[in-house]
Amino acid sequence: MPRTIRILTASEVETLVGWAADEGWNPGLGDAAALRAADPEGFIGAFLGGEMVAGISAAAYGSSYGFIGLYICRPERRGEGHGKAVWRAGMARLGNRIVGLDGVAEQRANYQRMGFVPAYETVRYSGRPAGLPGGGDIRPVTSADMAGMLAYDRQCFAAPREAFLRGWLQPPRIAIMSAGPGGITGYGVARRCREGFKIGPLFADGVDLAVAMTAHLCATTAGETLHIDVPASQAGFAAGLRAAGLVPGFATTRMYKGGHPQLEASRVFGITTLELG
Repeated sequence: MPRTIRILTASEVETLVGWAADEGWNPGLGDAAALRAADPEGFIGAFLGGEMVAGISAAAYGSSYGFIGLYICRPERRGEGHGKAVWRAGMARLGNRIVGLDGVAEQRANYQRMGFVPAYETVRYSGRPAGLPGGGDIRPVTSADMAGMLAYDRQCFAAPREAFLRGWLQPPRIAIMSAGPGGITGYGVARRCREGFKIGPLFADGVDLAVAMTAHLCATTAGETLHIDVPASQAGFAAGLRAAGLVPGFATTRMYKGGHPQLEASRVFGITTLELG
């Protein structure tokens, strides 16, 4: 039976995110539409007889950066080349851009053989934090903040992503920010997932503000379990999370091919998603 490779429809992206849930990745409720907004043509599937058997996201952020995620093949169809087929299609789509991904330890060597270079480790912290210090001028994000939010986000992310953020910052997600006399000093988003809430992104000018925003989001989510993917370089922030009762879990490696994007890594305390970077 011939294999067909094509761009996924909105409902098929929903299916792919459902596969991610089946794999235990705990995606957010409503993630499919929000992720697809970043690049509607950036989700690719392999089909046999009209049935999707593998998928991948290959989101292009402008002409200079892209990100690979949601790389899944149905368990019963593994070993038949469908995963490799969507991988090749995704990478071909991103062309000469710098390409990022978050790889699990078992796949790190494979990605290195394909030209990806490790940049840093990310560790997921999970739990119901208690005793996180709050404070600061933290409030909900409003539509009037969008221009400033886009400018601040660009300092912390590898490329502009206005289409994505305009959806990601909307309810039912919880989006908060902090600002001072010089403008925005940080922002964070929490979204309900299959289990608990995930925080991402969490960008801030310093550790104390990142902790305070985490405390604010914890209070807003009524003490439910929180998950946040923290760059290993943020040792002070991670120590604060552990002191509040969060437990480190699985780790991934951020890897890039084609160069290293320019961003202010010191402000990144929680990555946005493992699917889109």
